[in-house]
Amino acid sequence: MALFTPGRRWQPPFFPFHKEKFGRRTLAKIERWIKGPMFGCRMCGNCLLQETAFICPMECPKGMRNGPCGGSSASRCYVDETRPCIWYRIYERAFRMGREEKLLEVLPPLDWDRVGTETWGSVVRQVRKFGTGAFFRSLFSKDKVKKSFAWESVFRPIRQPEWWQGDSQYHAPGYDEPISELERRLRSGNFIVTTEVSPPIGTSTGKLKRDIEMVRDLVAAVNFTDSASASPRMSSMACCKTATELGADPVLQIAARDKTRSGLQSEIVGANVIGVRNVLCITGDNACIGPSPTSNTNILDVDAVQMLWILRKMRDEGTYLDGRKMKEPPKLFLGAAASPFASEPKFQALREHKKVNAGAQFFQTNLIFDTRRLDLWLEALYARNILDKVYILAGVTPIRSYKMALYLNNKIPGVTVPEEILKKFENAKEETHEELGIGIALKIIDDIKTKQGINGIHLMSVGWESVVPRIVKESGLQHPIKPISL
Repeated sequence: MALFTPGRRWQPPFFPFHKEKFGRRTLAKIERWIKGPMFGCRMCGNCLLQETAFICPMECPKGMRNGPCGGSSASRCYVDETRPCIWYRIYERAFRMGREEKLLEVLPPLDWDRVGTETWGSVVRQVRKFGTGAFFRSLFSKDKVKKSFAWESVFRPIRQPEWWQGDSQYHAPGYDEPISELERRLRSGNFIVTTEVSPPIGTSTGKLKRDIEMVRDLVAAVNFTDSASASPRMSSMACCKTATELGADPVLQIAARDKTRSGLQSEIVGANVIGVRNVLCITGDNACIGPSPTSNTNILDVDAVQMLWILRKMRDEGTYLDGRKMKEPPKLFLGAAASPFASEPKFQALREHKKVNAGAQFFQTNLIFDTRRLDLWLEALYARNILDKVYILAGVTPIRSYKMALYLNNKIPGVTVPEEILKKFENAKEETHEELGIGIALKIIDDIKTKQGINGIHLMSVGWESVVPRIVKESGLQHPIKPISL
């Protein structure tokens, strides 16, 4: 157990991938010996302790460097239930210390050329560059502005390399006209419906096409999951291509779990070529909840916040992460996942705020079954002044059985099914469960429609696509949509 980090080191520290000079090797060894017992340091080469309330974010099994995943909770990490959620502890300490706003800065992914190397030498070099005497005089100065300037002059170049330059500011989209049908309908001010169609397990597209055609004229967009629950299926990209050919507006889902930064950028350029404009950036379910044998559960190359930052800059500045310019940047309407009930509303609101700053223009929330608790999250978002900067689609699903209700409540990170609903399914006859689930979903939609800050619902059918037309019609949200042509 590290002295200042409330959890044991998740994995052994990294070592350099190439041979370092003797002086740097020695300094790295001393840094590892000191910061290991104190912070559980894994020698990432880009220390963020000053920004994360002096708790190392590398203790998160996913290696999340910009905030918690959607499964964050006060009790435990869902990847390893013997450990606390490190990001919950970071938020908890940051709020207690009054340093929570520092968590809004969009931090870079690891530079694997620096992983395993020392950071202290970089600090010394920056201090010398600023002026050693001037730096230490500023630290003991009563002038807070002068002290902050000196501190940032030394540490910002270390945590924000030239190729990243993240910040904590909101960046409005760099275009005026809506890019996709989904964005156009959201801008119109109408309360909209989106849905998802489950990708097939095999190569046959017959049912996929029938499901798309069935919902196409009823919803603003159709979402295709990216190996949900870490279980492989047809790619979201292939499903999106099928949807564009059928005149539907697709939402490409990209899970950071299976992506590298280079793969992400090339995939987005390709997606634009086939007419995909809506992109939902998510961290993705950890491989631990997927099928065996378990794939890599170590840190992610990029997290959802970093994905948003990269894609926003590709769209608005026409640059790749490595600085190369492109003549025709991709046109993107960027979305992210939101988890209203994962932990405390103020923690979740901070997490959502950071995603909006990074580039999120719309949210699809995790499943909602308790609309009263949803108000607390919306109030926390309002307090952060971001409700006018992002569209929110509330996640709703019809529960088909008591078994499904228990699975959602016990196994899906960030989802809670109230005891009242569980009791209804437990006491009802099995043959009535589907009608009961539809009735509950319709009641939730009625409640959600009245809430300020919610712009529509995202209907997750979970393989029950045939129920979508009925729910859309009976909820009073049926507004025929003309198929789009690209």
